[in-house]
Amino acid sequence: MSKTKYIFVTGGVTSSLGKGIISASIGKLLQSRGYSVTIQKFDPYINVDPGTLNPYEHGECYVTVDGHETDLDLGHYERFTDIETHSANSITTGRIYLNVINKERHGDYLGRTVQIIPHITDEIKRNILLLGQKNNLDFVITEIGGVAGDIESLPFLESVRQLKWELGTDCICVHLTYVPYLAAAKELKTKPTQHSVKKLQELGIQPDILVLRTEHDINEEIRRKVSQFCNVLPEAVIQSKDVSTIYEVPLKIQEQHIDSIILKKVGLSPDDTKSDLTKWKSFLNMLKSSNEIVEIGLVGKYVELQDAYKSISEALFQAATYNKHKLKLVYIHSENIDAINVEEQLKDMDGIVIAPGFGQRGIEGKFVALKYAREHNIPTFGICLGMQCMVIEYARNVLGLHQANSTEMDPKTKQNVIDLMESQKAITDKGGTMRLGAYRCDLVPNSLVLKAYEKSTIYERHRHRYEFNNKYK
Repeated sequence: MSKTKYIFVTGGVTSSLGKGIISASIGKLLQSRGYSVTIQKFDPYINVDPGTLNPYEHGECYVTVDGHETDLDLGHYERFTDIETHSANSITTGRIYLNVINKERHGDYLGRTVQIIPHITDEIKRNILLLGQKNNLDFVITEIGGVAGDIESLPFLESVRQLKWELGTDCICVHLTYVPYLAAAKELKTKPTQHSVKKLQELGIQPDILVLRTEHDINEEIRRKVSQFCNVLPEAVIQSKDVSTIYEVPLKIQEQHIDSIILKKVGLSPDDTKSDLTKWKSFLNMLKSSNEIVEIGLVGKYVELQDAYKSISEALFQAATYNKHKLKLVYIHSENIDAINVEEQLKDMDGIVIAPGFGQRGIEGKFVALKYAREHNIPTFGICLGMQCMVIEYARNVLGLHQANSTEMDPKTKQNVIDLMESQKAITDKGGTMRLGAYRCDLVPNSLVLKAYEKSTIYERHRHRYEFNNKYK
């Protein structure tokens, strides 16, 4: 394929409709036909990256192989397509403005007035086009965060308008909206979708494909109505109905030929490449045929918002499925565990995960849970601060080191860590040192981890500040 094709996924009516899942599903379908794909997320908030955001604000912070802190949707992209994401796959308004301001400070604009158009939009377009050109990809799918009509998203949508004009048939827009069901009237309402598309059209963007999120089947009459009012072909009006697992979404939208429609619209023949989703369907068959339940307790302090632990829950879900089990994941708030109620909360668990986190809040509950798990021989896995808590609990309650805690490292060690982080380009703007991104790890021969990974050298991604002090090993 001579040119990279660009697909923009925009949203309307309300947030949290699943633009990330639709983007990942489209990527998977194109990939299943042999095309090379990557997926990019543009977020309209002014934070330079999600690393400084409270999990309650934005869910988990997903870390790429090169140590960039990104939106949780990048986790969906990787899990669906099995491609590694990098810093270029996640861009925020803050990062765009920072780049433009730095260029202005360096004199790159030669004294010209710096404006939203063309300077901000040019920077957005540069980031979009660079991803395809640099990696010689067939498709770049770009998800635009927020909802059509939000003031924050306007520069991104203006950039989409310009690119649709400049790239012609090499660029299409998929618009995801919500079709609510009014129980009193017993009917689906398309008016919000019509208004959302009108808002896009006012901005100069005509969507090529509509994906309608719904809890009820959308009949042909409603499709024709949406098609007529929104200037979209009837066959390009796709429903995305609620399903039992997000991993069914690619198959559900493929049943409506969305991949064939996309290929036709960008000037490619869908008959030239056949889709192979054999492994994907095999996974879903394992999911549906699994009967034995494995119950895992996830102990953390952000459990009110389950997206705060999205990668952990998805990893456990997939691990259970491949081992022919159904996962029952129980979220346990670490602030609500004490010596009196710990047995009631943990006694039925097959295993326990002690979750990551920052700060002191909820940490004592983790110690209580760990002590109970250790004394009752419950399989336990600590991640980041969770692992740190495991070490502290053992030091306090078994070794008698009652003052054991996480403390600042000595100046010499701290400087060594800073030097290491700078060499890995993983020093944070917040002034603290963080181990971020993929790190090489050579596994000990005949060890349990070597048996688990079935290879001697692995690369695991990190996002943590403290290290274990080997003086206590």
